Amino acid sequence: FSSLASDLIEWSLSLPLSLLCDSKPYPAHMSMHTHKLSRSNLTKPKLVVLPSQKPGRTQSVRQKFLWRRLRRERMTSQWSSVLRRNEMGGAMATINSIYSNTDASVFFYIVTLRDSIKLTRQYIEKTTLKGIKYKLLEFNPMLLKGKVKPDSSRPDMLHPLNFVRFYLPLLDISHKRVIYLDDVIVQGTDIDIKDLYHTKLEKGRAAAFATDCDLPSTHEMVRSMGMQDNVHGLPGLQEVRDLGINPSDCSFNPGVFVADIGEWKKQKITKQLEKYSAMAGGVATPPMLTVFHDKYAIIDPLWHVRHLGWSPDARNSETFLQGAHLLHWNSRFKPWDYPCVHLDRWEKWFIPDPTRKFLLVRLEGKI
Repeated sequence: FSSLASDLIEWSLSLPLSLLCDSKPYPAHMSMHTHKLSRSNLTKPKLVVLPSQKPGRTQSVRQKFLWRRLRRERMTSQWSSVLRRNEMGGAMATINSIYSNTDASVFFYIVTLRDSIKLTRQYIEKTTLKGIKYKLLEFNPMLLKGKVKPDSSRPDMLHPLNFVRFYLPLLDISHKRVIYLDDVIVQGTDIDIKDLYHTKLEKGRAAAFATDCDLPSTHEMVRSMGMQDNVHGLPGLQEVRDLGINPSDCSFNPGVFVADIGEWKKQKITKQLEKYSAMAGGVATPPMLTVFHDKYAIIDPLWHVRHLGWSPDARNSETFLQGAHLLHWNSRFKPWDYPCVHLDRWEKWFIPDPTRKFLLVRLEGKI
């Protein structure tokens, strides 16, 4: 950190968004490359000929490989269509709000699925975002095979990109510190996300989060509406009970956090998250709360003002929102959909999709 230049910080984002940062400079002319995040790191065959039947013992290794490839392509295609419809515009609004509110040199890593690579590139290159420095990374959903329990009561939470936060050390980067962001916007004329980067991480702390009880103005709303994240997604395992987690205690939302990649690797956080994810009903929050229980630093609460997407009727005061550094529409009611609260604060940073595949849903229809 002491080597961080005052005029240069690098960042990266994924979809859902991750923000990664370090002090090592990238050349301004750096070209964009696409890399795959996958432990198997299989390359796509130039010609795919599908077998006429499901693989059996008599089929060749090549045929079995092609069926595995087909299943992966179908999974990727399914989730990419959801991403196009529901996430892309939110990601671009996040990038725009960060890029417009910083005096640092920002570098974006955008992690997405294969079928969204082209659309993401078009969205950036054909809009005012074309001046940003960025790199696209492909996330392979097969990385989650056998590690995510596919019986969530909220199917949207099973989106592969919800689990990117588990695998930050596996991304093709060399950053020492990471800021992870979901669908958020950074606001304020005197607000710069490099200040979030300077969050203090005590020795032995791999990450920093904002707790659900850190803002008195939202504390009562969180309690009364039952919005606290907790470990109820995990069964009553003895090893979980031994942690002494009380569901009524303040917890955190993992949609915004700062992470030390070296400490993350040292503590084998990814392996721990995978272990609990297989038990958690296909959602990312309970494993995060379990693994980081009593083992995280604290983020300034103004850098994660959340729960804006919990209800279309629960509004915060404009005075309170004016003082927030970062706004997060977590939960179901997203600002690119309708109904949703405080749309004006999000729309200020929205950039229309030049291909018109992503459209806002408003009372008057899609625009």
